[in-house]
Amino acid sequence: MISPIKNQDYGLPAPVVELTMEQQFKLKQIENALRDPDTKLEDVITIFMALQRQNFTLCNTVSNLVKKWPTPVPQTPPTTSEETLKFGTSSETKD
Repeated sequence: MISPIKNQDYGLPAPVVELTMEQQFKLKQIENALRDPDTKLEDVITIFMALQRQNFTLCNTVSNLVKKWPTPVPQTPPTTSEETLKFGTSSETKD
């Protein structure tokens, strides 16, 4: 049986996927402009190419950030074994 994937956020904040009110407004303006019959195809192509370039740049930046993110140093196990601990000193007294 395959074990379910556990949530491993490593203490990082969750990604923000909701748009702000201003972003929603700008998207609606773009949508309305694209639906306008007077909009030229050349303008749509220019906007699409600019957005795609920004998307590629963002992907490259995030990929580079993740690649160069410092990884935690692995903890070394203690050098004392349980066997050694059995032969320690005792605080009990014999009367």
